[in-house]
Amino acid sequence: MTAELVRGQNHPLSQSRLEIRVAAGTPLVASATLSDENGKARGVDWVAHPGAPTLPGLEVSKQAAADHRLAVDLDAMPEAVHRVNVLLALPTAGGQGPVRFGTVAAPFVAVTGLDGTEVASYTITGLDAECAVVALELYRRQGAWKVRAVGQGYAGGLAELFADQGLTEAHRLAGIINEAVAQGLARSVPAPPQRTAEGDRTRQAAAPAYGPDQAAAPQGAPGPVPPQPTSPYGPQGTQPGYPADPSAVTQPSSPTAGGPVDYSHPGRQAAAPPPPPPTAPPAPPGQPAPPVAGDATGWSMDERLYNQVWGMFEDLARTTAAYRSAVDFADSRMEKELDQALSDPRSRIGGQGDAAREAARAKHAQLVDQARAALDRDLAQLAAEAEVVEPALPPAYARWDNPVWHGYRVPMEIPMALRLGDLSLPESELLRIPMLVRLPLERGLWIDSGRPASLDDSSVNADELGRLAMDTAVALAARLLAVYPAGEFTVHVIDPAGSAAQALTPLVHSGVLATPPALGAAGVADVLTRLTQRVDLVQMAVRGGAADSLPPGLDTAEQLLIVNDFPHGFDDRAVTQLRYLADEGPAVGVHLMMVADREEAAGYGPLLDPLWRSLLRLTPLPDDHLADPWVGHAWTYEPALVPPGSQVLQQVLTQVATARTKYR
Repeated sequence: MTAELVRGQNHPLSQSRLEIRVAAGTPLVASATLSDENGKARGVDWVAHPGAPTLPGLEVSKQAAADHRLAVDLDAMPEAVHRVNVLLALPTAGGQGPVRFGTVAAPFVAVTGLDGTEVASYTITGLDAECAVVALELYRRQGAWKVRAVGQGYAGGLAELFADQGLTEAHRLAGIINEAVAQGLARSVPAPPQRTAEGDRTRQAAAPAYGPDQAAAPQGAPGPVPPQPTSPYGPQGTQPGYPADPSAVTQPSSPTAGGPVDYSHPGRQAAAPPPPPPTAPPAPPGQPAPPVAGDATGWSMDERLYNQVWGMFEDLARTTAAYRSAVDFADSRMEKELDQALSDPRSRIGGQGDAAREAARAKHAQLVDQARAALDRDLAQLAAEAEVVEPALPPAYARWDNPVWHGYRVPMEIPMALRLGDLSLPESELLRIPMLVRLPLERGLWIDSGRPASLDDSSVNADELGRLAMDTAVALAARLLAVYPAGEFTVHVIDPAGSAAQALTPLVHSGVLATPPALGAAGVADVLTRLTQRVDLVQMAVRGGAADSLPPGLDTAEQLLIVNDFPHGFDDRAVTQLRYLADEGPAVGVHLMMVADREEAAGYGPLLDPLWRSLLRLTPLPDDHLADPWVGHAWTYEPALVPPGSQVLQQVLTQVATARTKYR
């Protein structure tokens, strides 16, 4: 049971490996300081922040966000560390956004296990002019760790907070953090849009947007002015050109006294507003409206479908949470009624006791049946929505068995997101929600070739798991190649022992790989050195404002490195380079896809823990290891594999290879 803490209250921690989850209504900067027995940080190297996110036993986010997950391993903390302080601050980069906590929703902080189970939570209330706060404190007392809700705010920001913790370079450290946050904000991806209303399963249609030459309804005119939807790609631009009919040219309006001046070009046409989303036909009285694919908001059908899938994901998470909560309530109520009925020894035996037991069980069954009926109603609506959404998905969102792949053509633009697989819950195993991630990838991928904890079938041996993991990696790499325009995505493969030759056949024979798979230690060193140098060159060019001065032969496409059989063939230098690519590569277009069993790399100890945590773990077999951002359910992930005997993968890769040849 979760302990809901108030300021100053503490709670024991029974686990050493924890996650600290932060949820807020506005982007926050999350950091942490390590303190000694006197509560003082011994230097800037005892602070984990976006510019230096990892310390022994601790890792924080690299940029400001409304939701954070901080990884903590208390057993890995140095002996001198007695406290871990979790800090939150409002970002000051850019000069926009709120400047004090009194104007935003109270942040929520939860300490959870690795399985998502909450141990303790704390809502930070009572803040006003403060812009930085010590949210929680994990402290060691007599060999055991506890968590305390602190909620100490600082109006002077991080500089004042760090100075209070004994850091002599507090102002310089705060400046370093602000600079790192500013760089992170430049490449941040917006969160999925908010739902229209609490519990409302019908999504509002996208309202027409007005261009610079189109006037909205004047103030005082009858009827509401529809809101303008926002796009994660920024405002829609205009194209120069003149209409065929001269009378169609919009003339600049004469400004009224004190009114704004219209600076729009009289001959420039505004971008056409997005077409309205499809609407459902009227539903019979008392019946919900039939679902329609693409009825969410967005500037394009791809964006609407993406938002609709996210809405289905959230709806399934929340309706399942309501069902589980109702069942827990029914269980606790039955136990309470049985305890009350049997508290009198005279009623424990005989007809009176039996009647009390039957009444309690009947009430329990009634409550559970009511909750299940509500869940089934919501599941039926979601299943109907999935039936119309799945066939309408574009190739980037679709399964490999979707007919849309038979009409595949190499795209001209990068899609909004990519499907990695399907997600489901035990209460609705037949209902699968597409798992979509935004492009370009912000995290590498780890295809775990080890045995999942939920797998009881001993017939699947290690070799079979390795083959399935490599098949999953090839399917994902092929999907990435297929959804990027020609020449804008490059794939490299490291296969030191050549054990993945059969699985790599579609990529090798179609000719979509940049070079043949690298074999042996020499091949590993060559590929890692080239990609590391590419990251260094692009970073220096971007930081120096000289992006146009890159070497002419440099491949500016997004890069994907598939690594099989790690750590075989990797020496200490190669491992260091791999960690460097995982940390610095995504910001400059270099991404990792690891196919590895973590147990085989256990010899490196905690050195590789930051590497595994930086990657999104996927499994070649269904496994419940992913959590949603709303209620923390354990979702079962199932990879998106090509159906057995299907030729769709080879056909798609052949078109990709042909387009790449023409591009060159």
